[in-house]
Amino acid sequence: MLTSYELPRADETVSHEIEIKRSRFITLIRRVQNEDEARGFIDEVRSRYPDARHHCSAYIYHVDGANPVERSSDDGEPSGTAGKPMLDVVKGSGLLDVAAVVVRYFGGIKLGAGGLVHAYGGAVSETMERVTRVTRAVKELYLVQFAHADAGKLEAELRNRGIEIVDTAYGAAVTYTLAINPGELDQLNATLAALTQGQVEAQEAGTSWVEIVR
Repeated sequence: MLTSYELPRADETVSHEIEIKRSRFITLIRRVQNEDEARGFIDEVRSRYPDARHHCSAYIYHVDGANPVERSSDDGEPSGTAGKPMLDVVKGSGLLDVAAVVVRYFGGIKLGAGGLVHAYGGAVSETMERVTRVTRAVKELYLVQFAHADAGKLEAELRNRGIEIVDTAYGAAVTYTLAINPGELDQLNATLAALTQGQVEAQEAGTSWVEIVR
């Protein structure tokens, strides 16, 4: 079972353009996490560049408990010359939850099958280098409660120790949802004991995928 993987940063579309023998290849890469998001992205690019001859695509996204879903399209280019080399680059990047669309404006000079494979694969490869990566990982969640007067200082102490705080709720006390790697509960409780003179212990709150931005 997959417990962590890299994916593009949310709310970021990376674009890059190359020119080969007067044909323009405009690549756009974005995070997608299901079929609807992938198809929506491809449709958005088609609408943005309606006069282009081709809108080739490749995407792969994670599915809990199953193999990743991967798709590609040559969109009118000779079979195997666009979508497959694009997908090979996407898979080779190690990223999941990612879609690439390459828009081609034909420049009047045919590139041949080998030239197209090189062009589409290269266009995605150059653009992929510009993608900001983040990590998504399965974490154990725990709740801790602090008095309002102590919460700010204790939050800073936890963050300084690399403990992820994924949610904060304000009531009679401040409740933090902490995310830790599986098996690190004893270490977390030892940290809490040291910070609060043994007055606070973590309460189990299940597991969840957590996005880690460094």
